[in-house]
Amino acid sequence: MFDITTVKFDEKGLVPAVACDAFSGRVLMQAYMSREALDLTLSTKRAHYYSRSRKSLWEKGETSGHTQEVVSIVSDCDNDCVLLRVIQTGPACHTGEASCFFNHRVDFKNIPDVGVLCDTLAAIRDRKANPQEGSYTRYLFEKGKEKICKKLGEECTEAVIAAMKGDTAELCEESADILYHLLVLLEECGADLTAVLRVLDERRSKERKRDY
Repeated sequence: MFDITTVKFDEKGLVPAVACDAFSGRVLMQAYMSREALDLTLSTKRAHYYSRSRKSLWEKGETSGHTQEVVSIVSDCDNDCVLLRVIQTGPACHTGEASCFFNHRVDFKNIPDVGVLCDTLAAIRDRKANPQEGSYTRYLFEKGKEKICKKLGEECTEAVIAAMKGDTAELCEESADILYHLLVLLEECGADLTAVLRVLDERRSKERKRDY
């Protein structure tokens, strides 16, 4: 249980607050909370912050509509910073970027995060809602569940063949195709990726003391 009395607000009565995407874990923004802002966030389950420049409370998305539904809040080991997992509506940054963290980037290793899956799902949903001429995703949705299932089965078979050949590069390619077609199928069937992740999380909890 989150205990607000343990949070260490600074001399100005503020605590840094980091918001990350509840699905991908990507950091979206960093702001500050007063006790009142944190109280409001806890009671409404919508992110509220304190503007140091305006010296006032504000609710994320109150003017833009880009709200943050709070899934969980946790404080760090020293209780002087809080982390919010949120469901972000629209971009988190006032510039229109998905995250406020996009300036002067340097990558020491090219390791994409799991947010790529969320981005892919978002693109699939957009193609379904806004069909575009020549789109393969549109083609799959037009053909329906039977076609999507057939393609998913084909990609699984090709992945097995690649594995048996020992072709790691091809296996990765086919695995990406499997994930894509699986996301399309989930969307076509009205299934939620979150529900799939919840099943994995529940299994992990049950198997924590045994081999997974």
